[in-house]
Amino acid sequence: MNETIYADYQATAPVDPQVLAKMVPYWGKSFGNPHSSDHVVGWHADSAVREAAGAVAAMIGSDDNEVIFTSGATEANNLAILGLARHAANTRRRILVNAIEHKCVLGAARVLSSYEGFNVETISVDSEGFLDLDELEERLDDSVLMVSVMAVNNEVGTIQDISSISNLARTYGALFHCDAAQAPCAMDIGSLATYADLISLSGHKMYGPQGIGAIRIRHDIHEHIEPLFYGGGQQDGLRSGTVPLPLCVGMAAASEIIIAEGCDERKRIARQRDMFITLLRETGFPIVINGPSTDHRHPGNANIRFDGYDARDIIATLQPKLAASTGAACSSGIPEPSHVLRALGLTAEQSEASIRFSFGRFTTDDEVEKAANLVGTAVSNLAIDHAS
Repeated sequence: MNETIYADYQATAPVDPQVLAKMVPYWGKSFGNPHSSDHVVGWHADSAVREAAGAVAAMIGSDDNEVIFTSGATEANNLAILGLARHAANTRRRILVNAIEHKCVLGAARVLSSYEGFNVETISVDSEGFLDLDELEERLDDSVLMVSVMAVNNEVGTIQDISSISNLARTYGALFHCDAAQAPCAMDIGSLATYADLISLSGHKMYGPQGIGAIRIRHDIHEHIEPLFYGGGQQDGLRSGTVPLPLCVGMAAASEIIIAEGCDERKRIARQRDMFITLLRETGFPIVINGPSTDHRHPGNANIRFDGYDARDIIATLQPKLAASTGAACSSGIPEPSHVLRALGLTAEQSEASIRFSFGRFTTDDEVEKAANLVGTAVSNLAIDHAS
């Protein structure tokens, strides 16, 4: 790992050492079940979880009693979509989703369509991945229960116009769910709770630990959410089970770093991403950038198309020196073109020629230069093989 340049931060980010340091005591002397209400050990654990919820809430501009910890963004997205739909009135049986949503959002919506009588409709995007706001407005009426649109796309990095989407949804009384797993490292989300009624987050996308996430559910709709599973009724009855104390503390620590350092960090990473693209172009091989301009894109994201090549061949040639991916980690092992790139209008062949490079907090300028050289060399070698 020490010899591998990591350029897959959108798949998962390493735990920040500051985060790890905050977690360590809660694996040992500060252990406790936050739901043990009869003794002081449980009280201290509960206090730590409450403080953690407050830190996550501060990052998105919500109240701490609106934050429910989950196992990750996938669970949070399922709770938002299935939980709300299963408690909905019969008058609102339509759900509108973005065509380039994460597969767990599309999968949950598909369950509602196939088995629970909901009409799920997909809103198209343009060639840069931006939601068609005119189409959204045309589809909205008082039969729509929910609009679900991710803040930042996980493959091409498109940052959506959240305020406009929110305004349209609320005009028709629909609730707005936002998968914000990629957002903390991509944009200022300090007022996200002003616009979205339900917000999904993931610890490991923001330098926290894997296995922890959260959902913000606006406090006045708590009673309209059906839990995914049942038990002791923890977390306001919305998510039964003992919350993982060290992981909650870790996600809180990660949130605090985002609040304190996020703006400067995003600028530095965007500079490195742009440097990488410039260096690749200087190799002489024609490349195409999939998705939006850098002004409305995740600062660490460079989804690059190498027409005439198979992205899997390039990545295989780069091993073990450079880690990047052909698409979302959630789709690994699925032999089909990216649904995100196809929605942007790419052909199957163009999709299969595309690689997502994503840089982050611990990326150095030296690594960016080496990564560009490695990719240039890999493509050159493949070109020689093709010619022979």
